[in-house]
Amino acid sequence: MNKLHKLSLAILLSLVFIVFLIGCKKETPTPETVAGLTPYVLQIPKSLPPMVIPASNPMTEEGVALGKQLFFDPILSGDNTMACANCHKQSFAFSDSTIQFSIGIDKLPGTRNAMPLVNLGYQKQFFWDGGAADLESQVIGPIQNPVEMHENLNNVLAELNAHPTYPALFKKVFGSDKIGTAMIMKAIAQYERTIISGNSKYDQVKAGTASFTPQEQRGMNWYVDMKKGDCAHCHVLGSTFSDFEYRNTGLDSLTVDKGRGRITLNPTDDGKFKTPSLRNIALTAPYMHDGRFKTLEECIQHYNVGFKYTANLDPNLDNIKKGRLNPADVQDIIAFLNTLTDTEFISNPKFKK
Repeated sequence: MNKLHKLSLAILLSLVFIVFLIGCKKETPTPETVAGLTPYVLQIPKSLPPMVIPASNPMTEEGVALGKQLFFDPILSGDNTMACANCHKQSFAFSDSTIQFSIGIDKLPGTRNAMPLVNLGYQKQFFWDGGAADLESQVIGPIQNPVEMHENLNNVLAELNAHPTYPALFKKVFGSDKIGTAMIMKAIAQYERTIISGNSKYDQVKAGTASFTPQEQRGMNWYVDMKKGDCAHCHVLGSTFSDFEYRNTGLDSLTVDKGRGRITLNPTDDGKFKTPSLRNIALTAPYMHDGRFKTLEECIQHYNVGFKYTANLDPNLDNIKKGRLNPADVQDIIAFLNTLTDTEFISNPKFKK
């Protein structure tokens, strides 16, 4: 037997051994085989990509229903008066109406504007500064925040475990009626992944079932024009309308809120905040991390003429001319941004209590 034949035989034997191991390996249980649960099938609009669901938290009908119930239940707050839904209202694309800062259970205002909870399953990190690494871990932030729901997790767990119905619901979903923090995080994250928006006029135009007005078309043209709006560098046209990266957009000459720098402790990240999605943007005023701009016009004019030349200003702003948009251009862009409103989404009964 020559060396080539010996090598071929060795490879063949190795493959046979691998196949044997695979055949002997136990199959990873699915939610259906573990507890008789029903896998949840996400309805993804054609305008959005497939959503990656973490293997550690597979979605089920029962898990989503439990997460929805928790989302609307004030039991998670310190005085049982405030639920997640209080600051994330469906009619405002799950942001907090038109107020600059949400008011917590102690009647204290926060310091950052409530972000809309839309298409969260596509984001990489959460909160304006990316302080939560995944959707599950962001759940407990507002619960423990002293100016939001102002509760501690031990109290939450004690109340849930003593509740007349929650232990049975958790046991059905997670196999144990001893409710733990991770279960709360997973259940609410499952529900939040279902909050999907992708049927705006923009999407309908792309699908060939609607048409832009001349002004809306001009607005989209300015939006992508690198010498005019130059919006698409950060708010990527289509799909999520954001790359969810962190940028200093020249809001202040001197940093007031360190933003991403508070998390990384890197001075070059000071004043950087996550680029939000522009889907349903007409419904989520006021704008910026601190809600300083009341209207879309104010926001666009900041990028047109108002930004400050900070040391770590985003290069896309550092290299663009101020005053490049005239008043008509600004109104055109606003008209285009209005086409990102998904009226079906804000009235969808499956997101209501």
